[in-house]
Amino acid sequence: MAHAAPTAPGRHLQATGTEHVSKGPLTRALLLGLVYGVWAAFMQRQTGPVDAGNVFYGILCGAIFAAIMYTLARVGPRLMQELHAAAYGAFGGIAVGYLYSMADHSILRSCWVGFIVGVGVGVTAFYRYHMREP
Repeated sequence: MAHAAPTAPGRHLQATGTEHVSKGPLTRALLLGLVYGVWAAFMQRQTGPVDAGNVFYGILCGAIFAAIMYTLARVGPRLMQELHAAAYGAFGGIAVGYLYSMADHSILRSCWVGFIVGVGVGVTAFYRYHMREP
């Protein structure tokens, strides 16, 4: 019969203290941040010429969006399913409501659109987390 060979003590590779970081959430956050930044810069421009202010505004909005999304992706799995879904719903609602308000709509209509999108994202996220996580 074949048996596993014993290993010598102390010959195992020691952990370096760095934790494994998945590239999926970072890539997803950067790509969606890029899309959000371009969209925000386009809405800020409002059919005028492209200038440095619009470009900076788009970079700033995209960086903030990506940072929040990456933080939610890293911290969210440690939260309860309901709170995790509510965080993504609030984030999605605020992000879409802000972009909608840049199109010269009233603040009440922008809040309503943000609320509807936030509820939709929250319910979808809760369904996903409730069905896929233990």
